[in-house]
Amino acid sequence: MAADDPTILVVDEEDVTDLYTTWLENDYDVRSAYEGESALELLDDGVDVVLLDRRMPGLSGDEVLSEIRDQDLSTRVVMVTAVKPDFDILDMGFDDYLVKPVLKDDLHQVVEGMLTRVDYDGHLQEYFALVSKKAVLEAEKDAEELSQSEEYQALIEEVHQLRQQVDHARASLSDHEDFVGAFRDLG
Repeated sequence: MAADDPTILVVDEEDVTDLYTTWLENDYDVRSAYEGESALELLDDGVDVVLLDRRMPGLSGDEVLSEIRDQDLSTRVVMVTAVKPDFDILDMGFDDYLVKPVLKDDLHQVVEGMLTRVDYDGHLQEYFALVSKKAVLEAEKDAEELSQSEEYQALIEEVHQLRQQVDHARASLSDHEDFVGAFRDLG
């Protein structure tokens, strides 16, 4: 590993953490933790992306996520979990959400996407996080549930408002590849 390789923190049960670490260690500097307290000990400004399970012994992934956001670190957080998303995710500060089982290529793709986002302006990062939450809910909930949810309707409005701000930030992307990478999730 080169000293300037991006740093990924993987936090899950031992077998899963070890598997994800093996998948990622040839391309990134990978730190591994098997529970929440250890994850927080390994967390610092050098961590670019955290892959975090929601259900863990001791501190839950939700609690670890809250602590990460309280520390005001610029790290991107991907929840990688067997917990099916529900409307509670709207109040969580993650950047993306993967439901297990996760394939190696999917894990690499989400890490690369998060690394691209690290450089984006704050509004753009917030926009991506909200669009990810919207996509997750739309994949898991039927149209009737979505239409009856005040939280989901508020999310739609917030996405619309941020989209206007993002349109201005989009002009600052350095090249076509950055643009394509930034907006490939939108549809």
